Amino acid sequence: MTSLPRRKPGASGRTLAIQEPSPGAPSRALRVRAAGGWEKFMRRADMERGDGVPPRP
Repeated sequence: MTSLPRRKPGASGRTLAIQEPSPGAPSRALRVRAAGGWEKFMRRADMERGDGVPPRP
């Protein structure tokens, strides 16, 4: 019975391909920044409304 060759830990040789956004699409950085701004806007709207609901963390 022959044993299989032992694999060495490390890179598999594959690389992660970062996809370029399609023309006209926002970049990932812009989408992350926009999401943060939207959360801030919603928290402020909740506080100004004063409906007794505590702001989200």
